[in-house]
Amino acid sequence: MDAFFASVELLRYPELRGQAVVVGGRSAHQPLEQPGGTRRFARLRDYAGRGVITTSTYEARALGVFSGMGLMKSARLAPQAILLPANFDAYRKYSRMFKAAVAGIAAKIEDRGIDEIYLDLSDIAEDTEALARRIKEAVFNATGLTCSIGVSPNKLLAKIGSDLQKPDGITILGLDDIPARIWPLPAKKINGIGPKSSEKLARLGIVSIGDLAAVPVAFLVKHFGRSTGVWLHQVANGIDERRIVTESEPKSISRESTFERDLHARQDRAELSEIFTALCMRLADDLKRKGYASQTIGIKLRYADFRAVTRDLTVPVRVSDGVQIRRAAGECLKRVPLTQKIRLLGVRASGLVPAADEQSTAVGSQSEFPF
Repeated sequence: MDAFFASVELLRYPELRGQAVVVGGRSAHQPLEQPGGTRRFARLRDYAGRGVITTSTYEARALGVFSGMGLMKSARLAPQAILLPANFDAYRKYSRMFKAAVAGIAAKIEDRGIDEIYLDLSDIAEDTEALARRIKEAVFNATGLTCSIGVSPNKLLAKIGSDLQKPDGITILGLDDIPARIWPLPAKKINGIGPKSSEKLARLGIVSIGDLAAVPVAFLVKHFGRSTGVWLHQVANGIDERRIVTESEPKSISRESTFERDLHARQDRAELSEIFTALCMRLADDLKRKGYASQTIGIKLRYADFRAVTRDLTVPVRVSDGVQIRRAAGECLKRVPLTQKIRLLGVRASGLVPAADEQSTAVGSQSEFPF
């Protein structure tokens, strides 16, 4: 999907189309309704806090503002950009809508998150471009949103292709297109080559995918190890044997929050308790929506000095209820030092099983926990 979260917001605020819009930040203000039916929107320059960008429109990206960037840093690049708070309930709704629209055409779907899927189209006897246009039309009719599609013999090239003509694009790639259309691209365009690997490749004189394809596999194995070195050689040459996975079980589900300011377990106990409980309740909602119960509940804390600690508790009876999760997470909390200020708090459910197998019991209050 194209700039998915931002695009959903533009359905709600169509007057912002064509403008630089950023979504993110827990303390971002909701638009204010004004006389005459107009709305006043917050500007990025007015934001104060440690929030990060969830997504941005293509107009904002043209100013150098991308997802994952700190909002304060982004404000220096695009001070006039509109800032909207995230609305994840709406994003999940539109995610379900676009996937249902696609499923009406192509049944073999691998879900890759809220805004991305892989499709196996090999059993559909239809012209490739016409089929891609039919999928795009179905998505737009169902949601009012655009998507970009890459069609290729494998997932690696399809993923790259889906980004080449955004927004609202169709890219069809054959294996014979690799030298002309894939090799000139930066190596970081390959899904799985992150910033650190990209920097290491650059230090070795490898900048483009073509550079990577030309390097002997032995050289890559020497510098990256056998598994990664062989993989780098294969993907640079367009080789990807992965199949579409239509069913998979999640290993864990988590929720976390980075605070606008560092909080202390004693001085900010009430605020921390409210955040902690809300995370547990949202995690419970996630489990129930996806039909799972959890055998192990864990917490994650990141202190003001960026050190992180985690603790886990395996419970005797699988849980999915928010109060049960809060109690188990509170037990984990007793086992971590709370003398420093905290910048991030998270709760995780793992050891997941279908909720039909769950056996729940009542739990006590939360008042005896540190916050």
